[in-house]
Amino acid sequence: MAKIRAQINSARCKGCELCVSVCKQKCLVMAKNLTSKGVRPVEFVEINGECRGCMNCVLMCPDLAIEILEDENG
Repeated sequence: MAKIRAQINSARCKGCELCVSVCKQKCLVMAKNLTSKGVRPVEFVEINGECRGCMNCVLMCPDLAIEILEDENG
């Protein structure tokens, strides 16, 4: 079975945390480091839950910074 994950474009992310609030699996967290623009982007973490590919984060992101991918090797 393919493993699903969220890929974050940190250059587009403005750190609004809207995606974090809608992730029921708790797969998204705010990064500890800031980008060159001084923004704390979101990060995908597998330790908090298994991404189900529900697309809530993608639909909520106002900057189109999130993409859901399937890893055929995972």
